Amino acid sequence: MSRSKPEESKKVTIEVDGETVCVPEGITVAAAVLGHTHDRHTCRNSVSKEPRSPYCMMGVCFECMMEIDGRPNQQSCVVTVKEGMVVRRENGAGEEK
Repeated sequence: MSRSKPEESKKVTIEVDGETVCVPEGITVAAAVLGHTHDRHTCRNSVSKEPRSPYCMMGVCFECMMEIDGRPNQQSCVVTVKEGMVVRRENGAGEEK
């Protein structure tokens, strides 16, 4: 069985905070944000407003919460990217999007 080289992988296009990003099919939303956007955080702390990023990448720590296709508070590390997906970083309680 032969494996595809990364450059041969199928790509999907998603939108992250208004930025169009082309990422490998099959990766998680968190991986797409961390590896393929210029601003590599998923949310902001609700008190300090400091940027936060995923820690565990397996759905345990809740540091990767994002709005995915209009649904807030989704764990982006357990959601697989899909063509046309719209993702927004969550900016913490009381802050305008």
